[in-house]
Amino acid sequence: MSAAEIDAYIARAQPFARPILQSLRARICGALPEVEQTLKWSAPAFLYRGKILCNMAAFKAHVTFGFWHGAMVTGGSAARMTAMGDLGRITSADQLPDAATMAAWVDKARQLIDDGVKPPHVEGRGKHPKPALEMVPAFRKALDASGAAKAGYAALPPSAQRDYLEWIADAKRAETRDRRIAQAIGWLAEGKRRNWKYETC
Repeated sequence: MSAAEIDAYIARAQPFARPILQSLRARICGALPEVEQTLKWSAPAFLYRGKILCNMAAFKAHVTFGFWHGAMVTGGSAARMTAMGDLGRITSADQLPDAATMAAWVDKARQLIDDGVKPPHVEGRGKHPKPALEMVPAFRKALDASGAAKAGYAALPPSAQRDYLEWIADAKRAETRDRRIAQAIGWLAEGKRRNWKYETC
């Protein structure tokens, strides 16, 4: 993996996302020149001493960014690391912290790695996290139409929510996707996880 692969990733991103990704990358590299640029789980990641410092990902309508130590670096909510990163849904480079703030955060993240501090456990992130998933619009619409299912989904931990998102997004045909959405709404309305049939008491 190399910086060239991040170049290619940025080039493939939506036009609005490119300046955001470029700005994030420039500020990280400017604050820590020895940072290693690579891809982890198909998204750009920045490593220090072989450990993940931070990562970013581009979606159709927003960009996410987060430090591996999350709130220990930024002082924000650690729970945000599971879905929208440390900066929420970024749609413009104007939303990014200024260079001085980013430099301070990068230095804090570097120090935590130097000190051997382990990142806080975040539900659904685990040892090998995956980039956040976009919710299929049809699934969001179905959830909005069912109060019980929406409440059931909101009550699930991020890892269980992701099980549903992956299952629905992996459908190859629209008919399969719609069938899975209908099944998911029924299960969620009953407060069930996707793999509830295989769970033991």
